[in-house]
Amino acid sequence: MDRRNFLAASGAMALALAADPTFAKGAAARGDKALLGLLDAIFNDGIARSPEFATALGLDKGKLAHLRSKLSPPTAIERQANLARSRGWLRRLNAIPTGSLGAAAKRYQALVRYQLEEGITSPGRFDIDSVQFPYRINQQGGAYFGTPDFLDSSHPIETVADAEAYLARLSAFARQLDQDSASQKAEAARGLLAPGWSIDLALGQMGKLRAAAALDSGMVQSLAGRAKAKGIAGDCAARAARIVEGAVYPALDRQIALMTALRRQTKPGDGSWRIPGGDEIYAAALAQATTTSLSPDEVHKIGLEQVADISAQLDAILKGAGMTTGSVAERLTALNKQEEQLYADSDAGRSALIESLNAGMADMWERLPRAFADIPKRPLEIRRVPVEIQDGASNGYYNSATIDGSRPAIYWINLKSVGDWPKYSLPALTYHEGVPGHHLQGSYAQLSGELPMLLRNNFISSYGEGWALYAEQLADELGAYKGIERAGYLQSFLFRAARLVVDTGIHHKRWTREEATDYMVTTTGFARTRCQREVERYCVLIGQACSYKIGHTAWVKNRAKAQAALGDKFSLPWFHEILKEGVMPLSMLEARVDERVKERLAKG
Repeated sequence: MDRRNFLAASGAMALALAADPTFAKGAAARGDKALLGLLDAIFNDGIARSPEFATALGLDKGKLAHLRSKLSPPTAIERQANLARSRGWLRRLNAIPTGSLGAAAKRYQALVRYQLEEGITSPGRFDIDSVQFPYRINQQGGAYFGTPDFLDSSHPIETVADAEAYLARLSAFARQLDQDSASQKAEAARGLLAPGWSIDLALGQMGKLRAAAALDSGMVQSLAGRAKAKGIAGDCAARAARIVEGAVYPALDRQIALMTALRRQTKPGDGSWRIPGGDEIYAAALAQATTTSLSPDEVHKIGLEQVADISAQLDAILKGAGMTTGSVAERLTALNKQEEQLYADSDAGRSALIESLNAGMADMWERLPRAFADIPKRPLEIRRVPVEIQDGASNGYYNSATIDGSRPAIYWINLKSVGDWPKYSLPALTYHEGVPGHHLQGSYAQLSGELPMLLRNNFISSYGEGWALYAEQLADELGAYKGIERAGYLQSFLFRAARLVVDTGIHHKRWTREEATDYMVTTTGFARTRCQREVERYCVLIGQACSYKIGHTAWVKNRAKAQAALGDKFSLPWFHEILKEGVMPLSMLEARVDERVKERLAKG
């Protein structure tokens, strides 16, 4: 998801070998070189088959430059081909004897085995792309949702060749829409169709994408504006408009017609239980998202307990601020509406909001040396979610930079309603998405010379989102929150604890979207519009919402255990060095922390 460092794709294996002193010194076991070669082959194969990922990492250059003009085909045939490849890679990985590997290589083998086995689960057991994302077209997914945003935020425009590649991708987008439609039609026949309100939201967003005259569409203006800024001559805008008018819009019209027809046949309900095999799909999604064997009932119970505990902490803070009347959520709701907490609902207000986020980020960079060593300070831009997709998009999310730093990382914030973002609540989000959250964690992994490239550029939600939530807590320990902003930090934790209750409520206990939204509002004090958008996300992205607080709990537990064992030998910079080892399931994280503790104790 997030990483960096220079790489010529064809030389990934050589670079990884040269960068890792364990292997370079020849001290590693004899199987290490074979394993590293295999891992680089898996990485290179994945890049070759995912043009968007190649562009996101900045690897669509040199021998891979042809990928810059392509898009991945979203088809069942492609899914089965990928499944066969993954099974083949897994056989080759397991053929390397673990006993022939050094300590680091053993970890790499176990982690890649885990990733391949998880990748096989969705297509192998359920014949779907993802157990966590079972609906092909919804308010947060589908080519219509992702590709225009990808072209604008990730596809570079620096040269004439880049502009030509953009035009080729624009044509491919039309084909991708039709492939998406055909796949959705086939999957709908199997009962895999998003809830009705989700389809309504998707149709609304498709309508916005379709509404502008071709020449004025965001897809055309993104190319035209950036080409002009780079002094690229030619008729880019006119050529792009012809593609949009003659190919993209007709494909979008066909998708709108299809989804309008399918809307009439979708089953009632909001949770995964409404689709064939839904209970099994949810169990697999929950296990994948949390990397644990916790049952839905266990997760629900954990959520209720944490909601009660965090609410008690918030009660004390709010009383200290003179807010004593009503429930915790009612008092937070009142705080949300205080005039001094709100930015103006205007372009100027939104600009001021983003300016405040940048100021908070600058302040945090100054605090980081107290808790981290060898800090990779890489650029991060903060942008608002594009208007065309803000109705269905998450409230905030992070896109990693290219490996070579040619395109910076982006922290996106959904500013559809500034009322969703009272000032006291914003710092926690910034520390989550930026530093010391996703941006810092991803930068450490991507810049780690001791990791094969395959393991610098992956993401496991319970680890990554758990870390980002832990980062919000660390920001508190570093004194970053001012005054009532601590209530915003704890409200963020309360929100993530409530997710455990809501996600399991929707998919296991068969709560409706309305019931889940009511619970979120009366528990967290967030605005109803924001809560509903969140609940709608959990309905189509199942299980993932549970990864945050389960992961956070694991990070806190592991740190406390290490601190108790090491005493004076413990330090935050030492503990956080584990970020250089890349993301891993929570069980592996615990085992690795234990190993590092033993190693540190052994040094005397």
